Amino acid sequence: MIELTRLNGSPIVLNSDLIKTAEASPDTMLTLINGEKLIVREEIAEVTERVLAYRARLLASLTHRLHNFGDLEKVAGLLSLAMPGQPAPLPKGRHQR
Repeated sequence: MIELTRLNGSPIVLNSDLIKTAEASPDTMLTLINGEKLIVREEIAEVTERVLAYRARLLASLTHRLHNFGDLEKVAGLLSLAMPGQPAPLPKGRHQR
């Protein structure tokens, strides 16, 4: 969840997984996956930073709860996570060409 500010100044806490698109027109308009639109005071770059920070906190929390690297590798594979500049992990037994 990320905290944003509506145009009228009231705070809103939003499940960032629901954001489909963000546009600057000139205010930041978020379109959610259900088609609802929200206009917020934060610029697109700030919304993006908050989403990334939230997801980083989730991943950090997850790694603290895992007991060994093998568990972390399994979770990363399930989530199809890839480090920037690296290919996405392949299922075991598959090789890249």
